[in-house]
Amino acid sequence: MAQGIIQDAYLKAEHAEALNASYTNAQPCKYLVMENFFTEEIANDLFDNFPSIQDLNVKRKSLNEDKSEDYHFERWHPSFAKIREAVSSDEWYAQLSRITGIEGLHTTTDALGSGVHQGKNGSYVDIHIDVNMNPKLGLWRRINLLVYLNKNWKPEYGGDLELWNKEMTECEVKVPPTFNTAVIFYTDDNSPHGYRKINIPEGESRKSFYTYFYTKPGEGVSYRDSKFVSRPDDAASKKLATGVKETLKINGKKLLKFIGLKNLDFQDKN
Repeated sequence: MAQGIIQDAYLKAEHAEALNASYTNAQPCKYLVMENFFTEEIANDLFDNFPSIQDLNVKRKSLNEDKSEDYHFERWHPSFAKIREAVSSDEWYAQLSRITGIEGLHTTTDALGSGVHQGKNGSYVDIHIDVNMNPKLGLWRRINLLVYLNKNWKPEYGGDLELWNKEMTECEVKVPPTFNTAVIFYTDDNSPHGYRKINIPEGESRKSFYTYFYTKPGEGVSYRDSKFVSRPDDAASKKLATGVKETLKINGKKLLKFIGLKNLDFQDKN
C-alpha cells in the first residue's frame, strides 16, 4: 500500500502527465526530482531510525568508491519495511509506468531491489554507469529511485548527485542530497552519475534509500557490467588506474558469467 507513505502529488494518476513531461524532457538523461517524496511522518521516522553505518554489512571501498550499504530490512525500524512495501506496490508500479512510459516495471527482494546507502566523512562514489541487468534473476534494470534522508545538509558538505553527459565532458545536473528529496532516472549509457567526496562534521553521514526497477529483457538486451568512468579533472594517474581496473573487472565477470556463475557481487557479505 503506497497511499499514506508516498505523497499524493507523486502517487495519484491525475499528476502523472505533468510528471511524465518533466521526466521525458530532462537532460542529459531522463530524470525527475521529487521534493518531499514520502509523507512527513514516515520521512521523520526513517531519519530518526536510520541504521548506524556500523550495522551496514556491505562495505564498498576501492579506488573509485567509499560507502556502506545493506538491504536486510528485518534488522531495522518497521518504517523501512513500509517504504519497501510502498515502492513495490501495484499502485506505485502503475504510477511509475505512467511517469516513465515503461510498462511492466517491478522491483526485487535481493540486494539489487531495495536497500540503504550511507557514507561517513570522506565518502564518495566516482561517476559510473550502472549494471544493466540483475544477472541472477535475468531481469533488465530500467529505473533507479534514490531518496535522500539528510536533515540540515549544508552546501559546503558536498555530496550532490551529479548527472553527466554521455561524453563525460560536462556535469549537467547536480541534485543536493537534502532531506526527503527523491530522484528517479533512466539507467543506461546516457546516465553516468555519482558524487564527489563529502566533507561533513563528526556524527553526520550521507544517507539514502534506493530501489531499482526492472522489466523482462527486450530483444537484443544482454548483460553489461557497471563501469566507472573518469571525470575530465581526474588526475592522469587515476584515469589510467581506473581504466585498467575496470577493464580487468569487466572481462573477469564476463568469463565468470560465461561459465555459469550468476551472483557477481563479491562485496556482498550479508
